[in-house]
Amino acid sequence: MLKQYLKIFTQRNTAILLLLGFASGLPLALTSGTLQAWMTVENLDLKTIGIFSLVGQAYVFKFLWSPMMDRYTPSFFGRRRGWLIITQLLLVVAIFAMGYMDPAKDLFWLAALAVLIAFASASQDIVFDAYKTDLLSAQERGNGAAVSVLGYRLAMLVSGGLALWLADRFLGWQHTYWLMALLMLIGVAATLFAPEPEVDRPAPASIEIAIVAPLKDFFGRNNAWLILLLIVMYKLGDAFAGSLSTTFLIRGVGFDAGEVGLVNKTLGLLATIVGALLGGVLMQRLSLFRALMLFGILQGVSNAGYWILAITDKHLYSMGAAIFVENLCGGMGTAAFVALLMALCNKSFSATQFALLSALSAVGRVYVGPIAGWFVAANGWPLFYLFSIIASLPGLVLLGLCRQTLLHTQESENFLPRIYFARAYRWALRLLLAGSVLVACWLLMLISDGLNWTPWSAMATKIVQLGSIFCLTGIVLGSMLDFLALRRQQRI
Repeated sequence: MLKQYLKIFTQRNTAILLLLGFASGLPLALTSGTLQAWMTVENLDLKTIGIFSLVGQAYVFKFLWSPMMDRYTPSFFGRRRGWLIITQLLLVVAIFAMGYMDPAKDLFWLAALAVLIAFASASQDIVFDAYKTDLLSAQERGNGAAVSVLGYRLAMLVSGGLALWLADRFLGWQHTYWLMALLMLIGVAATLFAPEPEVDRPAPASIEIAIVAPLKDFFGRNNAWLILLLIVMYKLGDAFAGSLSTTFLIRGVGFDAGEVGLVNKTLGLLATIVGALLGGVLMQRLSLFRALMLFGILQGVSNAGYWILAITDKHLYSMGAAIFVENLCGGMGTAAFVALLMALCNKSFSATQFALLSALSAVGRVYVGPIAGWFVAANGWPLFYLFSIIASLPGLVLLGLCRQTLLHTQESENFLPRIYFARAYRWALRLLLAGSVLVACWLLMLISDGLNWTPWSAMATKIVQLGSIFCLTGIVLGSMLDFLALRRQQRI
């Protein structure tokens, strides 16, 4: 098994994907946790710090500008590497400039730079995801996903925990941000030496085609709506278990914050890296469907560790074991899931499709928090973690329903076309698009209200509720049509 691990690091393009993964993960904490710590040290009020957290929405809505990166090719380095260089150099300049800011005095410019960094970072993610999709063959996707996760996680540790430690003990905030800007040059160097993917499919001929064609292509496939549900549900059990894990360990079990932070940041990170690499190794022997099924089962079962913690006496070793197993299985699931997203993308517009699919995958993780808090308050921690195991089952059922489609896609690199219920499918898509537009309007109104520009909070609540209903209705309708189409195909 050790030889299989090491084989990952001797394969072509491994070093490039590792370094580009590092560059992709580095900016995230600089506009979230690390920036919040800096603002807290400078005694800014909680409302201001809370508003700054909205810059993270760029990662959720990055699909809105992803078609531009499919349609246009920079005049240097090619379609993927050219955009990578542009976004990385923009990040270097913006992060370096942030080091000159004083949160107490330069709040407006600090906010502008934070938005710019989040936008450029989300754009870099768009291009990097498309680059992996275009570069890797079906056999290389498991390893490529594992190495990318490794680089990304290491970067989050550097710009998160290590940056806080350096700022507090040695360098101060200004020099720490300058150091992070210099580390972004690693990504620039990797891009310069990276090969441009050879794609035999043409780029979209216009921006209109770049927007419409990816949707038309995806929703014209067999089982498209069931696959959408699979993307949302596959890691739902993991999202439930992780949404309140820190609160559970501190308040529910009784560990102190230092113990939880140390174990989570070290053992948890190590387990995620090992899990991702192990997933990559196993995916060399398994089909994509089998890997997703096996790792999905392990993800669900691993949540039992937290349930055991909830019903037994407090012990540091038992906490470490639960965190290690959960992160190990989660890392394996992540490697297979990223490989799934790559397999589902048409290389003519992989940037747009990957951005859309990854945004959908974040829905469960982002919006499960309020439900989780309500569930714990009503039923307690032991039942909550038992429910997190049950929450992983719908994703596995959906995976079973999509088995034929996934096997065909992996073997042929093509997608089965949809045949039945054309008119009804159009209505499902219209409902989903209408709901997405309303959710986007809600976000704009939320930002405007947070900045005291408009008093629209009550209207924003109604709009997001209506948008959620539209989206949910569209997905349910499309999934029901997929199920009926499957039944009809089986009869033939």
